[in-house]
Amino acid sequence: MSATPGRPKQATSVGATSARFVSGSLLRHVIVMASTGAVGLVAVFAVDLINLFYISRLGEREIAAAVGFAGVVSFFHLSLCIGLMIGLTAIVSRKIGAQERDEARCIATSGLVLMAALTMIVGSGTALFLGPIVQALGATGETARLARGYLAITVHSLPLMGIGMGCSALLRAVGDAKRSMNVTLGAAVVTAVLDPVFIFGLDLGLTGAAMVVWLARCMMVTVALHSVLRHHRLLSRFNRSLLLPHTKLLASVAGPAVLTNLATPVAAAFVTHSIASFGPSATAGQATIDRVTPVAFGLIYSLSGAVGPILAQNLGAREYGRVRQGLRTSLLFMVVAVASAWLVLALCQGLLVQAFSLEGPAAQMVHAFCSWLAASFFFAGALFVANAAFNNLGRPLWSTGFNWARATVGTIPFVWWGAQYGPVGVLASQAVGTAIFGIGALWMAFRLTDQLSKRAA
Repeated sequence: MSATPGRPKQATSVGATSARFVSGSLLRHVIVMASTGAVGLVAVFAVDLINLFYISRLGEREIAAAVGFAGVVSFFHLSLCIGLMIGLTAIVSRKIGAQERDEARCIATSGLVLMAALTMIVGSGTALFLGPIVQALGATGETARLARGYLAITVHSLPLMGIGMGCSALLRAVGDAKRSMNVTLGAAVVTAVLDPVFIFGLDLGLTGAAMVVWLARCMMVTVALHSVLRHHRLLSRFNRSLLLPHTKLLASVAGPAVLTNLATPVAAAFVTHSIASFGPSATAGQATIDRVTPVAFGLIYSLSGAVGPILAQNLGAREYGRVRQGLRTSLLFMVVAVASAWLVLALCQGLLVQAFSLEGPAAQMVHAFCSWLAASFFFAGALFVANAAFNNLGRPLWSTGFNWARATVGTIPFVWWGAQYGPVGVLASQAVGTAIFGIGALWMAFRLTDQLSKRAA
């Protein structure tokens, strides 16, 4: 039987996984992938939020502020892992969409080895420069000492998070959203259960919270490897001779994706430094917003990873019309998700302030964010959707350009001006820059899908 025109021939290998996203409702694919991805991603950020909640119960603003500074460093590490995940998901998804299962397994193995090596170097390397890092962020005195102590324990566990998130990317590449979700969900459960035990029961305080991070990431790796090896057999025997060519292939997407994702923590570091000048209370408020935001907008943060495999599989199958429709569907989903999250935040802002024992500038910042600044996520969501299109449709450097433009031109001058009006002014001015570059990136993403459709015609 002849192959369908315009589609690659089916692989002859036994047990080839079908490309799930090249047929069926795109809206359903986006909802399933984004919702399950959000649960898994929110679980990652919920770990930090749970830590902050219990630590805030200790009643010391310096401790909460220290967690805020440590969170910026952790954000850099997480952004590295997410960038590597994007590259791994995009390449493996394309191979699966083209029905090249064996090649996908070889690339997956090389990708995990690469992630483990890079995260080990970065994680342990960070430990050598903790003093200058927290000082550059604006931490001083007891707050700086506490931040260094927390990071000195947690940074060495980065390879565990890298392997766990790498396996999660592989599960998403084959469309197993549920098991991908369980990888990070297990880590959140461990944190929720053990945090009060270590922080209060064993009276270890901030050190106890850092120890729980290690235990949570061990759980993440256990669940991840079991799903990848046992249920999908997505890994093959490691071939050292293939590592270099596979690294080059993965770097074509992962390199720009890592640079793209590092732009966000760079902007966050500048904002944190500006907020720090208003005192520990403002820093504690910023730390609360930084941890509440990804939990509230988990669906939006998950869009890049959710849309990526859908676009990549259809690109591999040369279904260019579905590529463009997938972008439109993702945008609609984003608008509904942001509106819903904004409403919940507006209604629950009083509870948040009370739960995290916020007062003064910290309370003002949280009230302003929940009331009206959360609307900026309409534009941040547009940028996430556009990034997914760029990374998976052969234009990863476009994603890098837009993110770094937002992190520099769209952040530094705006925040410098907004700082004259206090910490709320800093947050508001940052939102303006996000709006400008979010709209621009989305416009370019639709132009890209237009070009693909014309090329197919």
